[in-house]
Amino acid sequence: MPNITVDYSAAVTHAFDREAFARALHTAVVEIAVAKPEACKTLFRRADETAYGYEDPLEQQHAVVHVCLGLLAGRTDDTKARLTEAVLELLRGHIADEGITLHASAEIRDLDPSYRKFDR
Repeated sequence: MPNITVDYSAAVTHAFDREAFARALHTAVVEIAVAKPEACKTLFRRADETAYGYEDPLEQQHAVVHVCLGLLAGRTDDTKARLTEAVLELLRGHIADEGITLHASAEIRDLDPSYRKFDR
């Protein structure tokens, strides 16, 4: 914990400084959600096709980035809101503006009590 997944459109691959974003995100998670630094892990998943809108859903002028943070239960709604706002601010700072309309979102979900992990 925390488990962080970042889904992003291929259109921002070269504009997205994923390594710097992950470092900054892990720092924010530790500071805001009081997570253990060594427990932060992030998985980036590139989507080669992203549909946006109704008229021309495969319009290449749009990109989607969605960040999902799975945390152990117990954080307040205020803590979760502050963390998602921090995530969106970090995305603004780590994805260069290359003339693509960016649609960014973030959410916090409580990990199920059955959550277990394995490290090797």
